[in-house]
Amino acid sequence: MKIGFCGTMSCGKTTLVNALKQHKLFKDYESRTERSKYLNSLGIPLNTDSTFKGQLVFLAERSAELLCENIITDRTVIDVIAFSQCSESMSIYEKETFENTAKFLIEEYDYIFYVSPVGVAIEDNGVRETNAEYRDKIDQTISKTLWIYNHRIKNLIELSGSVEERVEKVISTIFP
Repeated sequence: MKIGFCGTMSCGKTTLVNALKQHKLFKDYESRTERSKYLNSLGIPLNTDSTFKGQLVFLAERSAELLCENIITDRTVIDVIAFSQCSESMSIYEKETFENTAKFLIEEYDYIFYVSPVGVAIEDNGVRETNAEYRDKIDQTISKTLWIYNHRIKNLIELSGSVEERVEKVISTIFP
């Protein structure tokens, strides 16, 4: 089963994946979490400076995750599309070309959980963007992308509340 969490930066996706991987129901799942620090150390521009090549690296990571039989990941193709759409470095043509390729991977997720940023403070990890307006822009773009590609999404569930409430909703959704 392929389970992806999407949402803007600093909304609790990585925390959620880390909590789930401790649960016995997910003992046979691989988990993948944020690698921004590593990718940034390779010289890959992030956030508003993201480039076509940089977004292709992020898309390759998401593609590799989708090759796994059982995976829980704190990023999805939806996130990558949204960040490419908000890039100030990519041309309109690059954004359209990128999205027209990436969209075909969306339907491979069995579950996509949208993680709401409401009530979650922005955490500075030294790499991610901490600008609240940019965070909101990414969130709005993710919401728009989810709406546009809803027909490609098997199961879309919105998560909010505490980590414990989110974990419970994930478990009760996947294992009713």
